[in-house]
Amino acid sequence: MVKLEWVLVKKNLWSLESRLERSREMGDDGVKKEAMEILGMFQVLPRLVVFDLDYTLWPFYCECRSKQQMPYLYPHGKGILYALKDKGVNIAIASRSPTPDTANTFLDKLELSSIFVAKEIFSSWTHKTEHFQKINRTGVPYKEMLFFDDEDRNIEAVSKMGVTSILVDDGVNLGALRQGLAEFAQNSASGKKNKEKRLPDSSKSDELQ
Repeated sequence: MVKLEWVLVKKNLWSLESRLERSREMGDDGVKKEAMEILGMFQVLPRLVVFDLDYTLWPFYCECRSKQQMPYLYPHGKGILYALKDKGVNIAIASRSPTPDTANTFLDKLELSSIFVAKEIFSSWTHKTEHFQKINRTGVPYKEMLFFDDEDRNIEAVSKMGVTSILVDDGVNLGALRQGLAEFAQNSASGKKNKEKRLPDSSKSDELQ
């Protein structure tokens, strides 16, 4: 049954390809609408989606910019964030930026600060494992998180913690969201299957009594 559901989801997802291409020209509302449709295709959603900042949500290193400048997101960024919020999925930030003051100023200017349940922005050599240990204090298990980042080393380290982690090439977009939710659903199904295998067979237990 799980395999059949997965095949159906994949068919529906690939049917969105033409619309995803068209959405490159959409505004925030159009992207949000498409993101809501993608989210609606999955029965199981992550409880928390975590985003990197530099070259994931916005196309620059914030330490190379002045606080006085006006920041901007990748074209699909804001629509995706608000779709997740409206769907009841919590969102957080995990950034190794050495200039957290600038990063927070930019989030304030974009009127996004209040939508994140956690903002872990600090320089670290741990490839974000320390960031996720702090984010874990929200009470969400690692296996119920989805993470987007543009660096392989961060993806590799955080994946080992049990977080479904997606490498983005040119910022977060609807395609990356679709991929992330698909991999999260697959990981959740595999985890459920493995858990069921570990449970004792009640009928055999009854026979032994």
